[in-house]
Formats: sequence, structure tokens, C-alpha cells
Amino acid sequence: MPPCYPFPWRLVFPLFWDTLRLKSRFFSDDARLCLKQLSPQPKILNTKNIPARGPCLLATNHYSRSGFQAWWIALGISAVVPLEIHWLMTAAWTFPDNKFLQNFTPLTYWLFSRVARVYGFTTTPPMPPDPSQVEARASSVRRVLKYARVEEASVIAIAPEGQDHPGGVLGVPSSGVGRFIAQLAKYCQRITPIGVYEDDKSLCINFGHSFELDISPKLPADEFDVHISQQVMIAIACQLPESLRGKYKN
Repeated sequence: MPPCYPFPWRLVFPLFWDTLRLKSRFFSDDARLCLKQLSPQPKILNTKNIPARGPCLLATNHYSRSGFQAWWIALGISAVVPLEIHWLMTAAWTFPDNKFLQNFTPLTYWLFSRVARVYGFTTTPPMPPDPSQVEARASSVRRVLKYARVEEASVIAIAPEGQDHPGGVLGVPSSGVGRFIAQLAKYCQRITPIGVYEDDKSLCINFGHSFELDISPKLPADEFDVHISQQVMIAIACQLPESLRGKYKN
């Protein structure tokens, strides 16, 4: 049987109240509270690779299943890394296959924007890309780059896929993600790849060796984009079981 993830009810009221008031909270504190209630406790692998200082960029897979929501990835990583992490998070849930739930999308836009302000995160338009949100996506990129530039010891975390893929297998990032990572790497040169997955008994968080991008400026824009994203995705894949690596298997 896979592990269970009880909803963190102890966190609901204080977070809801602070969200209404837009009072700042530390996500790492809330993350540790949530992980304490897990049984068994998560397996933290290769702890020697956990970054102890910034600036750095954390890159992880985007994984979920019935009974496991992707927010546990952010909670797990933030509970373990001894630094406050600036996460890129979706601006909304879109429910593309459920017309009834689509009615709740405007509410999630409102709610997620406030949660992001409470924790100091940056929201980005939901995936897959919507042509009508090009400017909103560009605005998100500018905000993150400004944060990286101003905060000299920034620790920024992203999931390059930006969405779930069937079976939790690694998917290919959307066009432009590689170029965005290359821009971030100007301020966060060290990239730490992280693989989050489940074995038969517990959640596993595997930290890989940090690395720096191989920048090839002579490549055409589209090839450069793929060149960068592949480096990051292959590094993430190496922290996952082979069955979850998708096209990034060695």
C-alpha cells in the first residue's frame, strides 16, 4: 500500500485567517508541521547535497496521483532545506476535463494570489500555456528575475514541467522554459536537482549534486531552449526511479 497523506487540518484555520489578512507566514515552518504528521516519515536521500546557502536554484519534478497532491512536493522540500525557499506556483487550478469544477477557477485565482503574497511566492499562469496569457507569463518571469537579482542569497524552486503527466512520469517542459532557466542561472548559478517520488512505504526526496549549466550562446533560440531544459530534466531524472524518467532515461 502507498503511504497516506492526511490533510493538515491544524494548518487550515491559521492559514485561512492570515490569507484573509495578508499576514506573512514562513512556508518552511508550515511545511515542517505538515510533515510531522506523516507516518512513516519521508525518506531523505543524499542529504549531503542539500544546499546550505544561496544563491541557488532548486529544480524538481511535478508529480501527483489520486491521494497525493503536488503541494506535498513543495512541503517536503521546504521542510528539509534549511533555507527559506521562493517557490513558483500556479496562479490557478483550471480543471480542463470537468466543466462543473471550472466554475471554481476564478476563486482559485483569488485564493492562490493571496497565498502567494502570504508566503512571498510568485504565481505563474497555469499550464499548458494559454495564448491569451502571454503577457501575464512574461510579467511572472520579470518578477522572479527581479527577486533573484535583488535577493543576493535567493533560493528559488521550480518544477520545469509545470503540470502533471500520466503515471507521474517526467514530461517535456513547454517551449521557453529552458530560456527562462538560463536567465535565472545568471543569478542562481548552482542548480540542485531533486527527485520526489514514492516507494511502497513512504515519500522519497532525493537530492542530486548541484551543477552549473552548459551555456551554448551560438545555438539558435529554439535549440538553445531545448539544450538548457534537457540538462535540467536529465539531472532531475537521475534522482528518480528509472520507471519515472520518461524520455530522459539514460
